[in-house]
Amino acid sequence: MTTSNKVNMELYSIDKLMHETRQLAAKYRETTGSTLPVTGEIARFDVAKALSLQLIDDPTLGYDAMGTGDRQDLRVLIKGRVIFEDSRSNVRIGQINPDGRWDNIIMVLFNDDYLPVEMYEATSQDIETAISPNSKSKKRGAMSVARFKIISQLVWTREDGLSSEVWDNRSHSS
Repeated sequence: MTTSNKVNMELYSIDKLMHETRQLAAKYRETTGSTLPVTGEIARFDVAKALSLQLIDDPTLGYDAMGTGDRQDLRVLIKGRVIFEDSRSNVRIGQINPDGRWDNIIMVLFNDDYLPVEMYEATSQDIETAISPNSKSKKRGAMSVARFKIISQLVWTREDGLSSEVWDNRSHSS
């Protein structure tokens, strides 16, 4: 098998695994009411694929991906949140370390089926201003999804035309 074929096979396998992970996570939540801790990995995969980022596999670096193209050499932290229909209105994105070694944060929002709906991007300066001691944030580094959306810019939506085969979470078997 040539290197090119091996890379294509690995990419297909990861696409397929992510598809199955989405299905499993959605079914698990539907059945138990609890969530599986897979949103972060799905977010990394989706953001890297949609925005042409190079994922970094070293969690000690403090960021998830390196930018390419328009984001060349930017260190990107990736956050993901599933917004369930029955979610309370003040969903948090989790703690953000303003002193981290990242340049931008990209937050992906998922629907109940763990499919990406929107992606927002904020710079470290946007984040620092939003979570500074003078801001309305009650806890340093804490931020709601709504606040993140206000300070960031929308960089991707589902309607932008991603392939339905890749992002389709419905099972084709009975």
